Amino acid sequence: MSGANPWSRRKFLGVGAAGVLGAGAVAVGLPALGGLIPGGQPGLLLGSRVPLPKRYAVRLPIPPVLQPTRTDGTTDYYEITARPGPAHLVPGHDTEVWGYQGMFPGPTIESRSGRRTVVTHRSELPHPTVVHLHGGHMPHDSDGYPMDQIAPRGGGTGGHGGGTGGHGAGAMDGMPGMGPATVRPERVYDYPMNQRAATLWYHDHTMGFTGPNVYRGLAGFHLVRDDEEASLGLPHGPRELPLMIADRSFAADGSFAYPALDPNEGKPGVRAAYMNGVLGDVILVNGAPWPVAPVDRARHRLRILNASNARRYRLELDPQPPGGGGLLQIGSDGGLLERPVAHDGIDLAPAERFDVVVDFARYPAGSSVRLVNRLGSGGTAEVMRFDIGSASVRDESRVPGGTLAEVEKLDPAKAVATRTFAFQKSEDNWTINGHDYKPGRSLAMPKLGQVEIWRFVTDFHHPVHLHLDPFQVVSRDAAAPGKFDAGWKDTVDVLPAQGVEVAVRFTDYAGRFMLHCHNLEHEDMAMMAEFTTTQ
Repeated sequence: MSGANPWSRRKFLGVGAAGVLGAGAVAVGLPALGGLIPGGQPGLLLGSRVPLPKRYAVRLPIPPVLQPTRTDGTTDYYEITARPGPAHLVPGHDTEVWGYQGMFPGPTIESRSGRRTVVTHRSELPHPTVVHLHGGHMPHDSDGYPMDQIAPRGGGTGGHGGGTGGHGAGAMDGMPGMGPATVRPERVYDYPMNQRAATLWYHDHTMGFTGPNVYRGLAGFHLVRDDEEASLGLPHGPRELPLMIADRSFAADGSFAYPALDPNEGKPGVRAAYMNGVLGDVILVNGAPWPVAPVDRARHRLRILNASNARRYRLELDPQPPGGGGLLQIGSDGGLLERPVAHDGIDLAPAERFDVVVDFARYPAGSSVRLVNRLGSGGTAEVMRFDIGSASVRDESRVPGGTLAEVEKLDPAKAVATRTFAFQKSEDNWTINGHDYKPGRSLAMPKLGQVEIWRFVTDFHHPVHLHLDPFQVVSRDAAAPGKFDAGWKDTVDVLPAQGVEVAVRFTDYAGRFMLHCHNLEHEDMAMMAEFTTTQ
């Protein structure tokens, strides 16, 4: 990909929310912009300035499962501290990560559906942080509101945005309307876990600085389990592999390279050329570059998460197993599908999760299978490799060929409102319905328990994420949902000049929640909005 800016930062695409959608169409009047994004991949490649590590030279690490500090009859309690830690990612250098418990990825939390989880987060980092449980169903004061920050070590003064308490504590430079943050030495996040089994993840959500904070390593898995899932006999234990995929680039000293607009981090955002997203040239899986996973000749469950800031992936097995359909999807963002769906490849936008089963018994003993990215080139076309054992093993797992789970279907005909959200570029930032994000300003006030249709319309490529509750995709451009839209979703990949309709029903918790693009460079440069749920 060329190092030149693929589009003019000053070019304003004058398509407002009004008039974008006609009565019979989802996306009318948007310019055809797909050609501005080579290969369907948003963002600009940031090249590393160090020799890159060899591919398939390290074993896939599995993040440790965090143990509760205490439990009682209803609740498991955890404590996590975000702090710097060393990692060996490129030859001849140590890379400092900002990690939960000093690790990248952070430790995995496992919760039981219906059993409360309480996590106390603290920070020993030089700047404030916020924690969002992505896909979590919880009250607004535990949702990770971007201005509800955790103080850096020692409390700190100054920092991002001026004022006391670090970045965001005063008005954000370059982002008018930003109010003061609330900064505390620790925050207690209370998750009731009244939700189905699913692959969730927790990550930083700090106003204006989510991109660099996640890029440095502030992300981890949070898995929810329930009886319905446990009854299926799916692969488990060592044959259940969480895979956090993220691209990164490295500076000459081995540190993570990131094109911040202000190297001193007093002002949010990235340099103009990278406003459409930062792409790295090294693919990390669970924090390891192009790793190898030794696997039995048996079924394995892969919980795949795209934790990249901006990069999209089209993942395939190479070679394909005889007969194809090697990636058997059993779940999406919000948990199990109604029925399994076989794919030769899957497309993942940032923050999406795909729960798939791969039967390595379909391959010859002793063979190797790569997981490749058809949207990449060179090193970014490679993700990881599975080395299949030669010994015969017993495999008692199964994937039901019929119904996996009971999935309630929201009825679009019962929607009480239809709302349109246009995701667009302004002269200086990214906007929703023509507005830069302003804390405290809600673009919608849905009532709890009511079905609504939300229309997401885009200019460029935007993975749209809703907090509080998942949704179901109703249509793309007034046609059927795409082949990767099945089940409950909390993030949907909206393609350039496209419109997507989703049915959503918010439940249980009144308060303010977030709607935003999960391209983290877009999010940091104001492509967020609030909605307020009401009784």
